[in-house]
Amino acid sequence: MLNTRVAIFTGGELHEEYIEKLNADDILIGADYGAWYLVNQQLKPTIAVGDFDSVSEEQYKRIEEYSHQVVRCDPIDKDLSDTELALKYAYSFHPSEIVIFGATGSRLDHTLANIQILSKTLKQGVRCSIINRNNLITATDSRITLHKSEYDYISLIPLTTEVRGIDLDGFMYPLSGAVLSIGDSLGISNQIVNSTGTIRIKEGILLVIQSKD
Repeated sequence: MLNTRVAIFTGGELHEEYIEKLNADDILIGADYGAWYLVNQQLKPTIAVGDFDSVSEEQYKRIEEYSHQVVRCDPIDKDLSDTELALKYAYSFHPSEIVIFGATGSRLDHTLANIQILSKTLKQGVRCSIINRNNLITATDSRITLHKSEYDYISLIPLTTEVRGIDLDGFMYPLSGAVLSIGDSLGISNQIVNSTGTIRIKEGILLVIQSKD
């Protein structure tokens, strides 16, 4: 579907102001508690998916009532996290973009797993971002252009053992043919100095984190 955007709400930190970041025609998918968040905000999930072990039975009944489709799975006999299940259903809409809210929070294991999921979305050929109050997180295995925005800082972190052939244009600290290995801090806290900044890589997967204080 041309220019279709899917917005996934999953079970991490969720804030009311996230609703302001939605487009009117977004397809909404709620994963576990994320489905309750949408219903509680008087929005109808296109799909509510997960084991729903983070909601009460009363909340689950409301999710069933207000969602167009509910997919409930066994909390023990499943191989995918609720977020990855939501992504599976998001792909079925053949979107041009996916945004994920509630993917970060106090559970560091869930946060790291959700960030690493971004590498899988690249294989699907779908642009995908994780958004929270202070960060916009995405990944690239080729080229990405960023626009100067509310996010003051850009950090580059390798998701593969090495990322090779990194070129940065339009940044305060440019790079040409650089290599980043896991554990390197060279790519932390750069800034866009022009209206746009372009990142190109030849090999590997690079995590791109846009942040504000």
